[in-house]
Amino acid sequence: MAMPQPILTDSSDFIKMRRKGCVYVDKTAYLYNLMTGADDCFFLARPRRFGKSLMISTLKAIFEGRRELFDGLAISKTDWTWEAYPVLYFNFGFAASSSSAAQFTQNFPFTVRNVLEEAGAMYDKDISPAVNFGRAIDYLSKANVGKGVVILIDEYDDPVAQLLNRPDEAEKVRSELADFYRQMKDRTGSIRFLMITGVSKFTKMSVFSALSNLRDLSFMDRYATMLGYTEEELDTYFGEHMCLHARKMGLSDTDYRVQLKRWFNGYRFGKESGETVYNPVSIGVNLADQETTFKPCWSQTGKASMLMNLIKRDDFLSVDMEKVKNVRERDFDVTDIRALRAVPMLFQTGYLTIDHFNPLRQNYDLRVPDEEVRQDLALLTTSVIANRGTDWVSSLGDMLLEAQWDEFFDGLKSLYASLPYGPKEGRVQEYSYERNLLVLLKAQAIQCRTEDRQANGQADVVATHACGVFIFELKVDESAEAALTQVAAKGYDAPYRSKGLPIWRIGLNFDSSTHHLLDAKAEKLA
Repeated sequence: MAMPQPILTDSSDFIKMRRKGCVYVDKTAYLYNLMTGADDCFFLARPRRFGKSLMISTLKAIFEGRRELFDGLAISKTDWTWEAYPVLYFNFGFAASSSSAAQFTQNFPFTVRNVLEEAGAMYDKDISPAVNFGRAIDYLSKANVGKGVVILIDEYDDPVAQLLNRPDEAEKVRSELADFYRQMKDRTGSIRFLMITGVSKFTKMSVFSALSNLRDLSFMDRYATMLGYTEEELDTYFGEHMCLHARKMGLSDTDYRVQLKRWFNGYRFGKESGETVYNPVSIGVNLADQETTFKPCWSQTGKASMLMNLIKRDDFLSVDMEKVKNVRERDFDVTDIRALRAVPMLFQTGYLTIDHFNPLRQNYDLRVPDEEVRQDLALLTTSVIANRGTDWVSSLGDMLLEAQWDEFFDGLKSLYASLPYGPKEGRVQEYSYERNLLVLLKAQAIQCRTEDRQANGQADVVATHACGVFIFELKVDESAEAALTQVAAKGYDAPYRSKGLPIWRIGLNFDSSTHHLLDAKAEKLA
């Protein structure tokens, strides 16, 4: 079998991708529709590392008239004229290194100057970056009569998002950016095309009030699959890669696709359309590296700083990630950076996605997208609430799988002692302890079932792994021995004896006043 096309994993640059002959999943039909439609100004929110920068760089190449790069792509078969336009392309992702408003203020003029000068406009260091931006639009519009200016802004929200844990600093940056975005308000007649991308929608950012005609594509069914990969696209562009990878993993093609979908497909961005897409960076890295197991990639590309600070809060810890219901669309927007809410942040950072849209009530149910995100969220949550690193959390999972019970129970006691909250009612307490145990187990890629109904009752948590079956029974103000007795008496282990795996009964007992794990025991079935 001939080697398939290479997959570019170290860049999101369209020109580099095409020149090196790498796989490019053709999305130009979507872009053609946007560029030739009645509207000219667009906004699109998607999670980080989901193809926004590649889309922007593709638009830049189109408007620069780089026709030779698009041979064989959908847009090459249309009536697009390939006329060159003046393009102002801003990537505000540079703000990842701006740890304060002062540092942003210092960096911002250099960023704006570089963009303006590349487009052929002048930069006056004696006036603000915002005024320079406005003057550049005027100059380029006059110098290119009848064309208008193309403005592409990638990661528009990043400078503010990096400072959300310091609201005063974030407000200063937002104010400075407001002046910048405001320059477009009275110049829409000079703008041929505008695309703004980001992770969050900060509704108080002047770009949304200044540009009343800014079309938000984020929830439009027509553009729900413009970023990310569909099943059809996976077959078209990655068929050979998947075939090779399935062989490497020792899986049939059918089993491989089932596992690939479970790991990386689950993001839904349309209201009515239920079609989901694969995370593009995860697909790219896994198929390029061809390792013997699937590996998380998106979660390794940097954490959303605004989410890290939320994890420690009670409202975050109280969210059942698998069952978030009745969320209104306006609830996804960030209106007050001093009062951030857990669900919008989880959605915008990609840890939740659309599960169902109710057209009558105009609200959404949400869920965790896929196994990669589920494990990352569990690992991240457990490490933060325990005030320990992710390596410590992983080692705790290893202790369970290796049946190192003294060490595992010591770690589990430390984890529960770190939890910053506790419910009040007895039965609710048991559910709360169960939920945090599930977070720990899911962080280790252990398959779990809760309230596992059987003929004689239901086990609290059953965890299944190649290393064994672990049946947990949780008690409050009783004893670990009582928990083990119940597992044995009810025969919760009976359905799992045919698996041929070691089976462990595990009893945990909690103190209702301190919410700590008091005692724990484990016993192995003969």
